[in-house]
Amino acid sequence: MPLVLAILGILAGAYFWANRARNAADAAVDIADMANDVRLAARRFGFKRKTNIHPAESIEEPNLAIAGIAIAMVELQDFPTQEDRDALNVSLRAETRVDQEAADELIILGRWMVNECGGAAPAISRLARKLFRIGGSAQFEPLLTIIQSTLSASGKTLNDTQRDALDEIKAAFKVR
Repeated sequence: MPLVLAILGILAGAYFWANRARNAADAAVDIADMANDVRLAARRFGFKRKTNIHPAESIEEPNLAIAGIAIAMVELQDFPTQEDRDALNVSLRAETRVDQEAADELIILGRWMVNECGGAAPAISRLARKLFRIGGSAQFEPLLTIIQSTLSASGKTLNDTQRDALDEIKAAFKVR
């Protein structure tokens, strides 16, 4: 009887560790898939990373800068919810006139851009200046519409940090 229990114990342990190893492999595949999503989204929008230049300075598509700023504004809230992200997706599709897949890719690249800038606040400053350089003052209205519709769809108002960020965006666009 003790021999049977020992064998069952060994089998249970082997099963447990095999499952842990499989879960670790699945997690590694998921991480690789996320990196691939960013790479494919960047390729679709023609984003090319240049040596010794910050990724935000390589942006040539105004919609990418708008998405990055909008994501940073959402992240300046205490805890952005899935509802906030969904509202952002809908606003991006409506204002930039892109399909669901393109909006998803804009959000992926925008989120990556925010990470590359070192957080939401620095991203807003840097991306707003870049958006003004590549799109001029005509890009201010679509950006403001996306921010307002995202906040209103989730039933939230601007907090103090977001108001400061909006003032920074207005300064970048030279708007009073």
